[in-house]
Amino acid sequence: MKPFKYINAKDAPAAVKLVSENPNARFLAGGTNLLDLMKENVEQPDEVIDITRIALTQIKATSAGVSIGGLGKNTDAANHPMIRQNYPLLTQAILAGASGQIRNMATNGGNLLQRTRCPYFYDVNMPCNKREPGSGCGALEGINRMHAIFGWSETCVAVFPSDMAIALAALDAVVKIQSPGGQEKSIPFADFHRLPGDTPEKDTNLGHGELITAIEIPKNNFAEHSYYLKVRDRASYAFALVSVAAALEMNGNVIKQARLAMGGVAHKPWRALKAEQMLVGKEPTEANFKLAADAEMAEAKPLEHNKFKVELGNRSIVLALQMAFNSDKS
Repeated sequence: MKPFKYINAKDAPAAVKLVSENPNARFLAGGTNLLDLMKENVEQPDEVIDITRIALTQIKATSAGVSIGGLGKNTDAANHPMIRQNYPLLTQAILAGASGQIRNMATNGGNLLQRTRCPYFYDVNMPCNKREPGSGCGALEGINRMHAIFGWSETCVAVFPSDMAIALAALDAVVKIQSPGGQEKSIPFADFHRLPGDTPEKDTNLGHGELITAIEIPKNNFAEHSYYLKVRDRASYAFALVSVAAALEMNGNVIKQARLAMGGVAHKPWRALKAEQMLVGKEPTEANFKLAADAEMAEAKPLEHNKFKVELGNRSIVLALQMAFNSDKS
């Protein structure tokens, strides 16, 4: 690991100022991703700003919904009574991720900023445009079983690893940011993460030195009919091959609103908008769920080794919707 300077920030403005003044500085919160990257020499900051003591951990009700502190722990968010009761999809997604030990350390804001787990990204001896722009994409012609089937480009086929973020995408969350100079701004979740395009090194639209202070989720009527499905190679300590966050608002026996987001299939949380649109006004039948899944997965562009993800994605959407519809009966 490259030597670095360690600074303990006293508050959010001080932390933002320190990082923004040094292009090679990084925030340190839970450290569950950054420290791994530093040990592998994928990230080599010369200055690390510790923000763990900053008071941005509160979970509170707002007039519009709920606000979750950016520096709160994943475990606290998942187990908070307000989240479990009103936003169970988020609880399920968080608990599907990592392990209890990691969730006890990982922060909510840090979860959104995870880097890909693509092995070509982690291996500094392999070409990776995300790690070293212009070097090429080893996964494009390499072993790409775990990689993207939506939204990839010739420069990058990596996928985004978070579970929590998939639920937040389905729930139309908003990310609250503190920028250098004291400005505060809000980024709708759909605009927070990026597809790779020609700049795969940019995972998000967050500027250098900008700090996630909170994640806000608007009120909704999805609590009774929501489900997070994660399909993976083993039951724990594994990232998703495909995951689906599904939520339905019912009007009698007709779907009034549907929310679907997928993980393990794209460089960002993939909002299944075609499937959502097809479900509105329909009855919650397996046939209708299958038609919606078919419409969404028709746009998939699999790579050499991940063609199975198309059928897996289709079946996962159908099953997640069935589980969401029946969740109030369990």
